[in-house]
Amino acid sequence: MIFGTLPSGEHVERVELSSGRLRAEVLTYGAIVRSLEVSGRNVVLGLDTLADYLTRSRYFGAVVGRYGNRIANGRFTLDGVEFRLPVNNGRHSLHGGTEGFDSKVWTIAARTGESVTLTLTSPDGDQGYPGTLTASVTYTLADDALRLDYTAEADAPTVLNLTNHSYFNLNGGGDVLDHVVQMEAEHYLPVDDGKIPTGELAPVKGTPFDFTEPHAVGERYDGGYDHCFVLDGAARVTADGLTMEVTTTEPGVQFYAGGMLDGAATPYGPFAGLCLETQHFPDSPNQPKFPSTVLRPGERRTSTTTYRFI
Repeated sequence: MIFGTLPSGEHVERVELSSGRLRAEVLTYGAIVRSLEVSGRNVVLGLDTLADYLTRSRYFGAVVGRYGNRIANGRFTLDGVEFRLPVNNGRHSLHGGTEGFDSKVWTIAARTGESVTLTLTSPDGDQGYPGTLTASVTYTLADDALRLDYTAEADAPTVLNLTNHSYFNLNGGGDVLDHVVQMEAEHYLPVDDGKIPTGELAPVKGTPFDFTEPHAVGERYDGGYDHCFVLDGAARVTADGLTMEVTTTEPGVQFYAGGMLDGAATPYGPFAGLCLETQHFPDSPNQPKFPSTVLRPGERRTSTTTYRFI
């Protein structure tokens, strides 16, 4: 089903998935999850038209890459060679640069009524990244869950950090300040004023970042969360009688409460949705103590994230 046509003339398709009480719409543009219904309630923020996604999106529902989150000063060194990336977040590179994976048309490789696999080839030098990279994401609805399975391979050493940037609102509208969050995370990554990690894995105990016990988003820190947590297990969000449990093979999750949504540049105002972006840590290519995000020829990178509704 055609969702819209880009100025280049390329068509963007919409794929509908269903399983039990879950329904989803996925776009080939940006591999976007446009909607996710749980018993008829849409729990993600989506946009009405392709034009909106081209001009009014804050990565709503998209797969971001090659490198989700921030790389300091838009540069990193790999095997003794420095690579420079577009800067689009102050002096830093965010979510793959100015024309990242969220702005590409992915190809449908396979589909059923419950799942779809999308693929993308990123050429050598794309946004400054080395090597030709082939990536895929499979969205599957099953057992009251949306599962995301990523794979990637490259023909030269590169760095990779894929994640999905869906904004969740379990109320189906309004803001998420009443959403109760609990995370099995004993540590988080403090950041500087540019939101670049300092390199420390700091204990959450005694800080506003302690979600080992449940707390509402708006209860502390003015709800202004945009931080990576070191996951030891699951993350859970509860609102209006619905719980979303997030599990992943990734080492971290970026908890962003949507405080920078402004209601002018996008259709949504502050705190209209929250993100739980499962990923490797921000700025890992410049942080040797963090888990490596280097992908080398002959390796096949895989990861899985599941959003289960209870």
